Amino acid sequence: MTVETTHHIDASDPDENGYYDYFYEYDIYRFSDGQSAFVARSYVDTPAEVHFLKCGLGSEERLLTARDLREPLSAEACEYLRNLGKTQINWLDREAGDYRSVPDIASIRPK
Repeated sequence: MTVETTHHIDASDPDENGYYDYFYEYDIYRFSDGQSAFVARSYVDTPAEVHFLKCGLGSEERLLTARDLREPLSAEACEYLRNLGKTQINWLDREAGDYRSVPDIASIRPK
């Protein structure tokens, strides 16, 4: 598994007092194995949380499904994130229209 981590800041221009209308600082994690990839985001102000956003490669990227969470790469990515101290691992569920908790690795790893 290859892991790429990038740091991002998305912010408005500061006003005359140095305050921002919005300020988001986060890390993006991209896990890949050459065949597939998973992308997750973790905000700096909530360091124990991480959210899987999408999966796939290149122009074939898409939102995750529950089935994707059973892929070996997903389990490896969750293990990597837990080793970083991420205790709340969620995924963007298109059908629910919300973030849902990723089940324990043991329950999603293929038998």
